[in-house]
Amino acid sequence: MKRTTLSPAGRTAWLRLARTRGVGPVTFNELIKRFRTAEAALDALPDLARKGGRTTALVPASRDEAEAEQDWLDRIGARLLCACEPDFPDGLAVLDPPPPVITTLGPLDLSDRAACAMVGARSASGVGLRFAGQLAGGLGQHGVIVVSGLARGIDGAAHAASLETGTVAVLAGGLTSIYPPEHRDLHAAIAEQGLLISESPPGYSPQARDFPRRNRLISGLSLGVVVVEAAERSGSLITARYALEQGREVMAVPGSPLDPRAKGTNRLLREGAALIESVEDVIAILSGLKRASVGESGRDGYEDDPDESGATDAVRERVAALLSPSPISRDELVRLSGAPARIVLAALVELELAGRCEIDPGGSVRLAC
Repeated sequence: MKRTTLSPAGRTAWLRLARTRGVGPVTFNELIKRFRTAEAALDALPDLARKGGRTTALVPASRDEAEAEQDWLDRIGARLLCACEPDFPDGLAVLDPPPPVITTLGPLDLSDRAACAMVGARSASGVGLRFAGQLAGGLGQHGVIVVSGLARGIDGAAHAASLETGTVAVLAGGLTSIYPPEHRDLHAAIAEQGLLISESPPGYSPQARDFPRRNRLISGLSLGVVVVEAAERSGSLITARYALEQGREVMAVPGSPLDPRAKGTNRLLREGAALIESVEDVIAILSGLKRASVGESGRDGYEDDPDESGATDAVRERVAALLSPSPISRDELVRLSGAPARIVLAALVELELAGRCEIDPGGSVRLAC
């Protein structure tokens, strides 16, 4: 996505498109690539949704709603950053796809310092909490920003220990949706000294599906991810998986084989994660990594034939018939449908706008609930 400075009207249109029901990050990115501007994409939405099989009109988020959100952000001293804008964080801008918009609150500047994520068990042990605090504090003393998700346990310990040196909390809900409730004071302290980041509308209360999306941004902002205690099916392992997909370093702290909270971290180590026993181990790994940089890629996929509606019409229902409540990768849909990838993706965009499927930012697709 090319970097550009949006006009006030352009930012409002960008926010309207991002806040329209059924427009997820993948669909948003494809709409911008295809129609060049958010204004043009908004105009095209009703027809695309109809083609996808929507039986009621798709109504985009209104201009009044978008302007009210921007006014509210201004009143509390928060910022709205659009994915195409120059000051959008590089680590998020290079994701495929990037979050269309984020809102931020706090004074911390991410542009000139390395960041490392730290995640782990919510029901962490005392030893795990102490080690996470020591690790986060040590990283801060070396000038590294600590990124986490403001959850109970390891996340909270990491934020608290790095509050004075720089910490970022990526929220699953909106900027003012405090979860868990017992982190109200920590949330306020990070807003005062660090940085809160959300891709959700203000006041939005998170649901279960929002936490993996949050985890994707935690790893995206960071050079690497350190996992301190994680059970076999921990959400922290989702963050580690996203880190691998994004080309970030995965690090893990070993634990006792008798503690179920170490099953996930020990498995990461068996699969090749870097073993972490001290802050020096993390610094040594981070020092050899490059920070993400954003290139200027054009409008991939639509230059040769911008009007492929006929081809999309021919495969749309074939693609829809392959979907189920269980996720399937877009690559697998391309293989099974026998259609070109760009046509399958165009069909999926129309199906998501019609409310018939959900496209995960990580690349999987499922029938809409």
